[in-house]
Amino acid sequence: MAEENKPNGGDDQSTEQAQQGPRVSVLGQYIKDLSFENPNAPKSLQEPGENPNLQLNFNVGANKLSEDTYEVTLHFEGAAKSESSGIYQLDLVYAGVFRVENFPQERLRPFLFVDCPATLFPFVRRIIADLTREGGYPPLLIDPIDFAALYRRNAAQQQQQQQQENEAEA
Repeated sequence: MAEENKPNGGDDQSTEQAQQGPRVSVLGQYIKDLSFENPNAPKSLQEPGENPNLQLNFNVGANKLSEDTYEVTLHFEGAAKSESSGIYQLDLVYAGVFRVENFPQERLRPFLFVDCPATLFPFVRRIIADLTREGGYPPLLIDPIDFAALYRRNAAQQQQQQQQENEAEA
């Protein structure tokens, strides 16, 4: 039997994986936490009031579950308030589990904080619209979010903070 000469001493499996390129799979999506508080209902539903002041906050998180599997979460908090009282509060943590194979390490973090949230966002938007509608209010339709711009802004802030810490140590 003749021996095959394998480049770089690699095995067939690693050569095959390298030729396949990056692969991403969505293994699941789910509501991790959900809360809707409507403290003044039914009074707030019967009396048309002034336009409420709406505040929305959100965070993106990523957690490594195994060598090639990550949980990405979108956490949305919202509150609608009138001048006199709170109208409603909502809190939603929506998550997706992503398998990321053969992915270049330098592209992994941007993928987890830009592409994965963009995949989850339409589902979050629908849940929030349904939740506010079922609470007796007009559906809250969240504008699209530019996760790439947010990622760049956060990266710049972290870099600036790190420079300030390095200067303070010097």
